Amino acid sequence: MSYSNPGPGDYGPPPQPGQPPAGGYAYPQSAPGYGYPNQAAYPAAPPVGYPQGPGYGMPMQPSNGMGTTGLVLGIIGVVCSLTFFLWFFGVILGILGIIFGAIGRGKATRGEATNKGAATAGLVLGITATVILPLLGFLAFASLMNVA
Repeated sequence: MSYSNPGPGDYGPPPQPGQPPAGGYAYPQSAPGYGYPNQAAYPAAPPVGYPQGPGYGMPMQPSNGMGTTGLVLGIIGVVCSLTFFLWFFGVILGILGIIFGAIGRGKATRGEATNKGAATAGLVLGITATVILPLLGFLAFASLMNVA
């Protein structure tokens, strides 16, 4: 089927009488514009679903500082106790390692911390730095003095 007079840019059938000609892919002029309709004309929608109950708070983070501090102080105390001229600092750091290790172990027992092993190691190293190594050093010194 062929049309007798297609106009420039006019594709498709000729317009029917009483209709405006369609120009290419143009949208009709009577279409509504973009955007939301007038909100005042519509009532508010009722809430959907169940009301939200009280939420749970964030779980407490474990406080592992005491056990870790006891472990570090215990290690440094043992190293200082092994050296001859720093044994006094080793005893002080060992006492602090015992204190922090015991507090950290108590927190881990109550469930406030998760590093029970580190706290126990700090406690043991603190005891070693405070009691055992100075005692061994004193016995070694006494045996050297007795020989001479």
